[in-house]
Order: sequence, then structure tokens, then C-alpha cells
Amino acid sequence: MLKTVDLSKRYENGVLAVKGLNLHVKGGEIFTMLGANGAGKTTTINLMFNFTEPTEGQVLVHDIDVNRDPLKAKRHMAYVSENVMLYGNFTALQNIDFFAKLGGRKDVTRDEYYEVLRRVGLPEECFRRRLKTFSKGMRQKCGIAIAIIKDADVILLDEPTSGLDPKSGREFLGLLHQLKEEGKAIFMTTHDIFRAKEIADRVGIMTQGSMVREIPREEIVGANLEEIYMEYIERYENNTSGN
Repeated sequence: MLKTVDLSKRYENGVLAVKGLNLHVKGGEIFTMLGANGAGKTTTINLMFNFTEPTEGQVLVHDIDVNRDPLKAKRHMAYVSENVMLYGNFTALQNIDFFAKLGGRKDVTRDEYYEVLRRVGLPEECFRRRLKTFSKGMRQKCGIAIAIIKDADVILLDEPTSGLDPKSGREFLGLLHQLKEEGKAIFMTTHDIFRAKEIADRVGIMTQGSMVREIPREEIVGANLEEIYMEYIERYENNTSGN
């Protein structure tokens, strides 16, 4: 569903933020990109959602080139950022209604809105509260509700659990697991090794714009992911500093 082919991004200041990235995320799979701040994870998300153009390479969603036909590609995509950018003066219902219509769904009933907000775990008394009164975890749930109501095949998440308390983080990962079971292709960036190990079908390790290792689920389960991560980060940094 989601594929990158030799994807690279060099900024005007000369920084090569993403270097020849090749990955493929299938339906019913969670791919987690693990890396420190500045590794290139957010730039990768920005390229995938056409927030910035690639210097080289492609992002394909259902074989649609995101850069050449962004509107067609985005019909199949949803995006949830670390700090969900919704309207603080709108209620949860108003936000989900606005973004559903923006995404082309004009036939959604109130019962459907209620159902999806309940599904993501928002208490019913919060449906008509303004989002500026919500905690970060509650805003993240609204972001996922919008992705669900859009019925996007591909969901991109940039550090979605950063700053969440353990309970909110676990609930959020539970929602992602449900979406995976429905056949969604989920690409998530994080620097949280423990949550990556808990949720991912595959983990990519990214440093200095390069994905230096990809680890399948069967290796993740019994591995010390922190040790693997540090080994590859240190190895790559030593190799590049020696050049």
C-alpha cells in the first residue's frame, strides 16, 4: 500500500535529511521507524504526505505517486502528528465533522460520529467539549477518530505517543492494533524503543537520514531492541565519522 523508492531529501542549506530510503508497508502491518531526534523521521513523514517535495525518488500509495498526484493519493491517507493540529475552539464533534467533510465524506450521520468517538475511548460527556480543554491523550484520540471516519487505507503517525502517560499510551497502541486488524497500513515514527517493540511488525532503525537496519517481528520479540539499536547507531556514526 505504502512504498518509498530511493527517496531522498536535501534541503537548501545542503543537509541531506533522507538518503535513498526504500521501504514497503503492506495492509495489516505496523512499520515503526525508530530513531533519535534529527534522524530524519519527521522529514520522511513530510515526504510521504507531500508536505515537502523529494530531491530524488518516489512515495507511492496504491501505486499513485504522491508528488505527482497528491490529491488522489491523499484520499487513501490519514495523518496524526505528535501535536494533533485540530481546532481548539471546536468541539470534538465539530472537529470530526469538519475533517470528514474536508476528506470528501458528506454523508456521515451523527450516530456514526458518536460510534467512532466511543470507539477511540472518549467519554460521551466530552463529545461537545472544546478541544482546547482536552489533554494530549484525548486530542490524539480525536486525531485517530478522524483517520477512522475517513476510512483511510494508510495511516501515518509522527511520534504519536510522545508525552502520553502510560495508560494513554497503552490505549493508543490498542487502537493502532485494532486498525491493523482491519487491514490498514500503518507507518509510525518514534524514539520510544519499548513501545516500538510492543506494537511493531517491523522496525526500521534510522540515523543521519539513513535506514541502517530493518528488523522483522520474529526477531523483535526475543531481541534486546535497545542493544540492537545502540549497536547500529554507534556503528554507523563511527563509519561516517571516519570518512
